[in-house]
Amino acid sequence: MRKTLITTAVSAALMLSACSEQSTDTAMASKTTAEATATTKTTATTENVLLTPSPLQYMAPQFDKINTADFLPAFEQGMQEHKTEIATITHNADAATFENTIVALEKTGAILDRTQRVFFNLNGLISDDDFINVEAQAVPKLTAHMDNIYLDETLFARVQAIYNNKATLTGEDLRLVEMYYDRFVRAGAELSADDKAKMRELNGELAKLETSFSQNVLKSFKDDVIIVEDKAMLDGLSDNDIASLAAAAKAAGKTGYMITLVNTTTQPLLSSLKNRDLRKKLWETSAYRAMDTNSPLNIKIAQLRAEKAKLLGYPTWAAYSTGDQMAKSPEAVYGILDDLAPKALEKAKIEAADIQAEIVKDGKDFTLEPWDWAYYAEKVRAAKYDLDDSLVKPYFEMNTVLTDGLFFAMEKLYGITFKSRTDLPVWHQDVTAYEIFNKDGSSLGLFYLDMYARPGKRGGAWMDELVNQSFLKNTKPVVYNALNVPKPAQGQPTLLTFDEVSTLFHEFGHAIHGLYSQVNYPSLAGTLTARDFVEFPSQANEDWSIDPAVLANYAKHYQTGEPIPAELLAKVLKAHTFNQGFGTVEYLAAALLDMEWHSIPAGTEITDVAAFEKQALAKHGLDYGPIAPRYKTTYFSHSFGGGYSAGYYAYLWTEVLAADSFAYMMANGGLTEENGQKYRDAVLSKGNSQDLMQSYIDFAGKKPSTDALLKRRGLVH
Repeated sequence: MRKTLITTAVSAALMLSACSEQSTDTAMASKTTAEATATTKTTATTENVLLTPSPLQYMAPQFDKINTADFLPAFEQGMQEHKTEIATITHNADAATFENTIVALEKTGAILDRTQRVFFNLNGLISDDDFINVEAQAVPKLTAHMDNIYLDETLFARVQAIYNNKATLTGEDLRLVEMYYDRFVRAGAELSADDKAKMRELNGELAKLETSFSQNVLKSFKDDVIIVEDKAMLDGLSDNDIASLAAAAKAAGKTGYMITLVNTTTQPLLSSLKNRDLRKKLWETSAYRAMDTNSPLNIKIAQLRAEKAKLLGYPTWAAYSTGDQMAKSPEAVYGILDDLAPKALEKAKIEAADIQAEIVKDGKDFTLEPWDWAYYAEKVRAAKYDLDDSLVKPYFEMNTVLTDGLFFAMEKLYGITFKSRTDLPVWHQDVTAYEIFNKDGSSLGLFYLDMYARPGKRGGAWMDELVNQSFLKNTKPVVYNALNVPKPAQGQPTLLTFDEVSTLFHEFGHAIHGLYSQVNYPSLAGTLTARDFVEFPSQANEDWSIDPAVLANYAKHYQTGEPIPAELLAKVLKAHTFNQGFGTVEYLAAALLDMEWHSIPAGTEITDVAAFEKQALAKHGLDYGPIAPRYKTTYFSHSFGGGYSAGYYAYLWTEVLAADSFAYMMANGGLTEENGQKYRDAVLSKGNSQDLMQSYIDFAGKKPSTDALLKRRGLVH
């Protein structure tokens, strides 16, 4: 996913604050990666490096010199500087023009942007109690700061005057003015004084609640662990997996074996654990996490968002949230989700019948439960495709997948090359840094990769930008990918599942979207697009992981170097769409939950989160016992802690684009630089500088259809 930096209440700050200075290409850090790891000291430093542009290449953050205690002073100074800059624009005696208002706004807030980007990214990567404390103090202030800007009548009058005369503007300039005007209106700029006061109150309360929700989820990753003392209970896991659990327990100061949760409801170990009681305990720990702490927050957040939508003239938060997306309305979203739901459920029930038969074959007499699905589905998969995952993983060693798979594919498609940059400071010793070069040798930008799970790092996988591209500000992109692959025991190789391989390719699809940006204005750069477009490049990039030429280059045994046998590879590819009924149903259930929570009108009384979930799923025919939503309400961070409220549907919406575009490429030569250049020019380089559907049409020559998506998910043949 493309991570949003901060809670939705203050995310607009990034539009009005972006670093404005460019460092020289030759300024380098002198420390090694091991030495240059981010510190989290609580004592303020004499020199707060957040207050000045980084001297490193492309203004990459000085992670080795940043202390947690530096953030609050930097936020305070950044907001004060920003306030002064905004006041100068607001009270300019000259008539409002594109240059003295809109472009001027694009140039404001260097310190604030730099501080936000570093803090809110590190807060998800190496968070601890000090980060949590800073976040709790900073978010309400940032929310109020942005309200002061977007609810200012005088400033809005200047923006509106330019918007009313937009006929004189074209291209990216016009796009920027329309975006600014829309942002102000959607923030409440046209409200009465009393309603603006109410808006400030709602935003402030939501900022606190959303922050508390996110902190509770992060805390659950630390607290909701399962300690197994008897090694025999881990029967079914590989030696490497067991060693990894032992190492995790030791690192946490515990004895035995420690199972930690990933962010989704279904946990990876469920596919291997033979002990049904332990499977049940693991699934229930996952499915019911943060119930006590987050249930009241979920209800209050949904209710306050409904109130905010009503204040802005929308019937529901879903109507407000989709209004500036490609979907445009909740009806369009429900249309595509409800159209796919019965097809997916039909496929899932066929899968369930096969699994129940496997349970009987195993000599058991219980009925399929959610904690049984992954374990017995693996048996069905092995029987159907004669595929043993333990025989597959040795061919997907992480470093080989990265260099001979992902980097190889990107070089073939785009002509880019990667150079390791061990001189650049990083935020954790496991992070690696790269400089990426175009085919002509010119430097494209910097890329960081953070692969392993660890305490203090939020779950899932994501991409974000530490510096975004802008011709106006002469900045080049600095981006990163974060995954949560379990770290093996010391000296053991990191062997990936095929899903983890796909995730690596997926997240780098976001990275190239940011890296290839070629726009003037930072507010339109890279991945700053609609939610239901931003997942398109990432999902499209996944499919290169199964391109025959790419697979042949990276699917090699980590010990012998032998390529994966053709017969085994054929089984892997044939099994690629296995269990897609399950995968589609659990996704749709989460997407529909997200929409239903945000389709309540203001004043709706809700007392029971679990009851609301059950009713919402039943309404759409997805209250199906063996399959739970991918994310249940109390840990649904996309919806209640991030920028995807009434927006989780975007993954499916964009998969239509991704599947259609990949089918187009394969029909026109596949993995070629010609295809890559066309895609880069038409889509990736444009950011949000033009109509997003037009970007797609410029590439494929037509609007997308759902045909390729249904085939991709194995729902039709």
